[in-house]
Amino acid sequence: MSKDLVLILDFGSQYTQLIARRVREHKVYCEIHPCTTPFEKVLAMSPRAVILSGGPASVYDEGAPGVDKRVFELGVPVLGICYGMQLLAHALGGKVERADKREYGAARVTIDDTSGIFHRFAKAEAIDVWMSHGDRIASMPSGFATMGTSGNTPFCAVGDPARKMYGIQFHPEVVHTPRGSDILASFLFEVTGLAPTWTPGSFTEEAIAAVKAKVGPDEHAICGLSGGVDSSVAAVLCHKALGDRLTCIFVDNGVLRQGEFEQVASTFREAFHLNLIAIDARERFLSALKGVSDPEQKRKIIGKVFIDVFDEEANKVKGAKYLVQGTLYPDVIESVSFKGPSAVIKSHHNVGGLPERMKLSLIEPLRELFKDEVRACGEAMGMPKDILWRQPFPGPGLAIRCLGEVTPERLGVLRAADHIVSEEIRAAGMYDQVWQSFCVLLPVKSVGVMGDNRTYEETCAIRAVRSLDGMTADWAPLPYDLLGRMSNRIINEVRGINRVVYDISSKPPATIEWE
Repeated sequence: MSKDLVLILDFGSQYTQLIARRVREHKVYCEIHPCTTPFEKVLAMSPRAVILSGGPASVYDEGAPGVDKRVFELGVPVLGICYGMQLLAHALGGKVERADKREYGAARVTIDDTSGIFHRFAKAEAIDVWMSHGDRIASMPSGFATMGTSGNTPFCAVGDPARKMYGIQFHPEVVHTPRGSDILASFLFEVTGLAPTWTPGSFTEEAIAAVKAKVGPDEHAICGLSGGVDSSVAAVLCHKALGDRLTCIFVDNGVLRQGEFEQVASTFREAFHLNLIAIDARERFLSALKGVSDPEQKRKIIGKVFIDVFDEEANKVKGAKYLVQGTLYPDVIESVSFKGPSAVIKSHHNVGGLPERMKLSLIEPLRELFKDEVRACGEAMGMPKDILWRQPFPGPGLAIRCLGEVTPERLGVLRAADHIVSEEIRAAGMYDQVWQSFCVLLPVKSVGVMGDNRTYEETCAIRAVRSLDGMTADWAPLPYDLLGRMSNRIINEVRGINRVVYDISSKPPATIEWE
């Protein structure tokens, strides 16, 4: 796709994805690549500007991440943030030293120069920023001048306007720097001269054209549809490009929510006119899960059976050469992160392994997008809100919300309770205010009293969290009366549950799903 590119080189900062999100909010396209990216590849990307991210290292540490100095000779604007600023100064002949006082958290920066990245500010204006550093610049490279200072950092913002190189010691990408967006906008527009042209509409048109160009006139593509946001948008986009040459396969794995199989199948057939094959494989999945309680084993079993079922159905599609996947940009970033692959907390359930097994080429039309951009892309194609703003649902489904052994009886209990939670959350107008809200059935029995009779039944935990991207999450403070209605209805209407609890754990240290 032809677009202006801002290249973000990642040095291991926890905020690198936020930089990309803030740049894209200005309708400018950017990509994150590890700082170890070979210069030849950087050159081939033809970036219009380069941003150096922060990172946990010190430039003088042994093995500290560096950057090929030829990046500074590309003739394009450069912005260094925190570690990126120190590296910029270090590489160009300045001096970096340990700060007398480390700065972590809120600080104030006074602006001395209103050109360049401070184009949208007033001279001597003091702005609130977020610091996170233990080093500072002691002397600047030749050509650089001070643009902003803080109480502890005389060279808090520096710049060389002639070469369009700038560095800031604080993080403009976080919400704790309220005017950070204006700093990035100044860099993108006043310094670099970019135009805000990268929109969901323009992306969608280019993505459809790219799929058309990739798939030959006699070739077909297959998509594993789950009904979730990512696979739904990918399917509709590819359908616009390929029409009936796209076959979507939707598998009922026996651990879907109440009425989900029928709803997804009818929606995509009737509203979007997709060529959809719906497979009832409930018995096959539940037989494989019989007697299994370990969560990782559950995930692996569901993944393996899914591949087997999908493979069998896909082989019936004549001329299939491509597999459509709803891969998103955070998945791509994680796979090439400078920090390397993160520790596996839970294995992911996807269709990994299918392309090799079936000798299919991948089509990943959303691999350049974040979740909010995927939703905007869906809106640009006229997709309804109830699909685009559907809460995330794990691939292993209710199997990892049914703690202990997964049986048809326990799944029935969980489905009924979960449906009540969904109904009440929607009725309270809070469905769009939380990231996820659901039930977990615990293999914990307790004594209860119903109609003067003793009961000994299982416990249901309600989980509701707020999050932007699922990477971190806080428990949602649902109103007491809402929790009370949920509890009352579950205990009265669902046989098998006599106690309801509310999970008030955040991520980290807990995860959103219990398994």
